Amino acid sequence: MMPLEVEHLRTAYGPVVVNRDVSLTVHQHEIVTILGPNGAGKSTLLRAISGLLRPRNGVIRFDGKKVTGRPAAQMAALGVVMVPEGRHIFPDLTVQENLRLGAYCRKDRDAVEEDIRLMESYFHVLATKRGAKGSNLSGGQQQMLAIARGLMARPRILLLDEPSLGLSPLLIKDVRAVIMDVRAKFSAAVLLVEQNAGLALAVADRGYLLQHGDIVASGVIAELRDNRLMHELYLGHGRSGKASIRGNQ
Repeated sequence: MMPLEVEHLRTAYGPVVVNRDVSLTVHQHEIVTILGPNGAGKSTLLRAISGLLRPRNGVIRFDGKKVTGRPAAQMAALGVVMVPEGRHIFPDLTVQENLRLGAYCRKDRDAVEEDIRLMESYFHVLATKRGAKGSNLSGGQQQMLAIARGLMARPRILLLDEPSLGLSPLLIKDVRAVIMDVRAKFSAAVLLVEQNAGLALAVADRGYLLQHGDIVASGVIAELRDNRLMHELYLGHGRSGKASIRGNQ
């Protein structure tokens, strides 16, 4: 089953074209990564898929139905939920209040309260900090809260934009485990944008390499890991680059 299909997507901010002709798919329960250097258009692509940015051309389908241009609230209600770069939690609200806001589209209030308890059992730090304001959490704790808040919407596909940004190597390991458990424990697919190639290649089933707004390589992770462009864009040429990719997993 293929819940998400993107065909020939073109995005722009005013006269500046960002994504030129992007096509990709995400299957049910699959983890797919989008890699690329800064400025390649990765975050803009997620914004278009999630409904935060209306594409200029192209088609987005979810469950076989055309959803191109639908606003973010409608996409979230369908099950397409984005955790943006920089976490963007509500700093003046408590952990529990942030979690409840993640379920704002839902009508099943009793189940929402059950899911809050589930998040606290899964992200243990959130249980110990339930009354703390978001601004008082560490960077890693804020990232866990941002992901948990996204899961409160019960997504069918979770869009993660740079979840490892600004985190220590130890916290990146925690984020890696969480990403893999999104599929295992919450039965959701993941579309992951990452600058950290080691993390992305460690968790994903397939990947797309984006450069200057275009897909320049794609495939299962074993193929992408050995792709010449991957080494040129991230690690330079030669054998040492391959060792670096595998060592960062």
